[in-house]
Amino acid sequence: MFVRAIALRDFRSWKRLDIDLVPGATVFVGPNGHGKTNILEALSYISTLSSHRVSSDAPLLRSGCTQASIAATVVNAGRELTAQVELNDGKANRATINTSPTRRPREILGILQTVMFSPEDLSLVRGDPGDRRRFLDELATTRLPRIAAVRADYERVLRQRSALLKTAGSHLRRGAASSDGASALATLDVWDGHLAAHGAQLFCARIDLVHALAPHIAHAYRSLAPQSRPASVRYRSSLGDFLPENFTDPQRSPEVGDAKFVEEQFLQALAASRSKEIDRGMSLVGPHRDDLDLILGDTPAKGFASHGESWSFALSLRLASFELLRGDGTDPVLLLDDVFAELDATRRRALASVAAGAEQVLITAAVGGDIPDELHARRIAVQARDTSDGRISTAQNDAIDIHDNADHLEGADSARSHEARYHEAGAHDSRSSSDA
Repeated sequence: MFVRAIALRDFRSWKRLDIDLVPGATVFVGPNGHGKTNILEALSYISTLSSHRVSSDAPLLRSGCTQASIAATVVNAGRELTAQVELNDGKANRATINTSPTRRPREILGILQTVMFSPEDLSLVRGDPGDRRRFLDELATTRLPRIAAVRADYERVLRQRSALLKTAGSHLRRGAASSDGASALATLDVWDGHLAAHGAQLFCARIDLVHALAPHIAHAYRSLAPQSRPASVRYRSSLGDFLPENFTDPQRSPEVGDAKFVEEQFLQALAASRSKEIDRGMSLVGPHRDDLDLILGDTPAKGFASHGESWSFALSLRLASFELLRGDGTDPVLLLDDVFAELDATRRRALASVAAGAEQVLITAAVGGDIPDELHARRIAVQARDTSDGRISTAQNDAIDIHDNADHLEGADSARSHEARYHEAGAHDSRSSSDA
């Protein structure tokens, strides 16, 4: 799989960008804050319908604009599809596939698969459980796009149920002693059933993913930090004692019917925690309260791992994701956002080795010297200028190897036809937020 072309309109600092890409490695080079990361962020958004930097879409629109768009033409096993998403301020986003409108934006999921590693990934080890839940859900959706609907249904029911607990707390506390209380309890029973049904599906998708991912994580970490303690992962569920011992152990083989069993246990856990939830006015049981434990030896990585161990674990999660998706039959596009500058020589070599074997890898770097010598890449220079319309990003396709290595100029020459089309399209661009 590779991205043949990308087009941005009013996306962050890009007023307009039209550029062709080729298989292999491409490096976007330029000063920090000039728009390099925005290009990778746009491709990641097409892949996951979310940003790795912000939790809402509003910052993705160029300042002063009410609409932005991202389009990517993707080639997979000889088949070419163009996915486009239109981001709208105050209105629902829209998407198209080969110019045909979709009913929901999530229908474009699966056209482009990406694995992105960025400095923000350190939060996977050191951050809140929400960062790790999001990592699992996005990867599960990349593997099985239908999980996006499961996740959306669960979050919708969770919002409704939580609102009921908060607004009808006094009625719920009175219980069946009043008609209002009886009505509120009946409504809560309905939401419990929906929450358990959707939550069981999301839970099982995560568990299946952790089972598949665990050996890849252990192998990746061992290659990155051979002198360190072994790395492992374990899913920690808020259902707690309502699940059999070792039910979430990565060594356990998932059984047919697990989702139905989990749904039944979920309902029991909700019943047991009902009085506490009513008192606190919030939903305390479900996948939204779960976590992925990252373990080094016998201790949690969070709070105990060194800086180097934390980076190795974060990188292992992404490399394991890449190998898992590749094992499913398709090479995802590897997106590396200014990460080589953060890594020591050993980790640089390990990442460069994986990148060199990817069908397509797109990299950002402040200077070309950050790219390991063994990774030869086409170079695209990115700069920004401040105008009355804000900061505007522009790109210049140099179409030469990042290391100016004569042995690789032949590949650069083959890219010049792409460069010509790029200039004809007029890849001039525009404004807004910064690179990370």
